[in-house]
Amino acid sequence: RALGDYLGVKVHACVGGTSVREDQRILQSGVHVVVGTPGRVFDMLRRQSLRSDNIKMFVLDEADEMLSRGFKDQIYDIFQLLPPKIQIGVFSATMPPEALEITRKFMNKPVRILVKRDELTLEGIKQFYVNVDKEEWKLETLCDLYETLAITQSVIFVNTRRKVDWLTDKMRSRDHTVSATHGDMDQNTRDIIMREFRSGSSRVLITTDLLARGIDVQQVSLVINYDLPTQPENYLHRIGRSGRFGRKGVAINFVTHDDERMLYDIQKFYNVVVEELPANVADLI
Repeated sequence: RALGDYLGVKVHACVGGTSVREDQRILQSGVHVVVGTPGRVFDMLRRQSLRSDNIKMFVLDEADEMLSRGFKDQIYDIFQLLPPKIQIGVFSATMPPEALEITRKFMNKPVRILVKRDELTLEGIKQFYVNVDKEEWKLETLCDLYETLAITQSVIFVNTRRKVDWLTDKMRSRDHTVSATHGDMDQNTRDIIMREFRSGSSRVLITTDLLARGIDVQQVSLVINYDLPTQPENYLHRIGRSGRFGRKGVAINFVTHDDERMLYDIQKFYNVVVEELPANVADLI
């Protein structure tokens, strides 16, 4: 919408958890670009509020994440409704077999641009790890960091929704101001939290991988992997939240004894060396 305001382009966000009737009204009045989630986009196509014969280009962004989150059937249903003569773009930071299968089934002689893994690591982001030995020591380590560092804004990643709520409660009980968002929250609540975070009224956001790719905030200078991701591919999406648009960023990974193998796998996957966090951590951010 921000770009559309200056280009004279009408853009509509078509997502679940919002009014179906309002979506229908706006789409029928005419828009140039629809940005949406698979379920709601398919629903609008099925209702013919979004006319497939008027679509000139279809873009599937974050294809690997969409397919891994159980949207495969909905995405396939959408492709079945698209006209034969349409430009299709499939974008993904990683390209698993499921995403390549889409290109074979629904695209005509597609041009593939595949980036080597060792070119994926984000320049300008300093990456470190902290040995915490035991899971129970992570909270103290986190609080120590926030007492040491002067941070503009930061994102903390954990691996479960329940842990988002647990860590949020623990941080607030120690007088740290934090926000939290995860997939169990309704869309309206998540939108409010993200607006507060983007505006800077909230400076620490605790979240899960589900929302890792939707956080695009220029002021984020620090990402903390309180839990290492369960898949190396998600590491890129997490640490990419810091150092946006050429700014300096830092990623700090909490590593227990059980996490050492995953840290090794991440370094091998991206062909990088993640150094131990130095004593002068305050000078890094």
